Amino acid sequence: STIARLVGRQLDNQVQESWLWKGRRVYLFDGTTVSMPDTPKNQAAYPQVYNQKPGLGFPLARVCSLMSLSCGAVLDLGFARYAGKGQGELSLLRKLWDTLSPSDILLTDALLSTWYEMLTLKQGGVDLVSRLNKATRSADFRRGKRLGKGDHIVRWTKPSVVRAVDWKTYKTLPGSVEVRETHVRVEQPGFRTKELVVVTTLLDPEVTTKEDLASLYRSRWSQELDIGELKVTLQMDVLRCKTPELVRKEVWTHILAYNLIRTIMAQSANRRGIQPREISFKGTIQILKAFQPLISLPEQLTLFSERPLFPGNSTQRLICPNTTFLFRANLRVCLG
Repeated sequence: STIARLVGRQLDNQVQESWLWKGRRVYLFDGTTVSMPDTPKNQAAYPQVYNQKPGLGFPLARVCSLMSLSCGAVLDLGFARYAGKGQGELSLLRKLWDTLSPSDILLTDALLSTWYEMLTLKQGGVDLVSRLNKATRSADFRRGKRLGKGDHIVRWTKPSVVRAVDWKTYKTLPGSVEVRETHVRVEQPGFRTKELVVVTTLLDPEVTTKEDLASLYRSRWSQELDIGELKVTLQMDVLRCKTPELVRKEVWTHILAYNLIRTIMAQSANRRGIQPREISFKGTIQILKAFQPLISLPEQLTLFSERPLFPGNSTQRLICPNTTFLFRANLRVCLG
């Protein structure tokens, strides 16, 4: 796990200024589940879903990742049971707070847009951008400080209970926190247009407009694609190890491979002056597999990374190098 984290953080530290959002680093947080072989040890550590009969389900673990929006690197991971006290996404997020630094932006789904998260992250210098959770709160744009149509700043009052802290700590918390609520239209190619309320601690409308918030929240879809690359392309959906310790190691091995591939994509993007997310993740794996014998030497790897990119759709694929040229170049290197 240490090496996987190190590779991800090194990649994130080396991102270009042009890859950032308004000069700030944005991180995505979301969760998913993975299953594993039905062994007594796995069942004890990560029980199957409670409504399944014994012997008719597989152990299930919750995996939450903190990813970089600019380069797609996984900085850290939360691993827990699928259900139970302290096993939810909120609990795992609080364990990963130390990974974030002042001036960072955290982009999450509606489940994490709570009063306590807004307050705690803001006190640490981290801004939160999320979606209003309609199950717990509603937006009334007649209240608060009006910034424009469907855009205002309101104060969220402290709830009567904050389960994350004890009573002594609860009494020291402020009575409210300032939150900006903005009604936006999120348009995603291939999907129906959604109208939703984005909540954030980015309060200045001149620095961050409604359009900026809509565009930023739309980019949260990138993490759904990243999780898909991990679970489908790298086949992390169904694990193989039969003990909890090895299951965790297997997950971190997938994360290490994922971060290494993202590093190659970022290096190629840097050479060509484009964004890393303009390069296809699966296409990169296919090219690496196809030309693995030819890029085994450092000289060939440098040559390979400098090949131009195919100007295609939203993701670009590396053009296959001329195999005859590479074979001759490789032969010259081997023969001295």
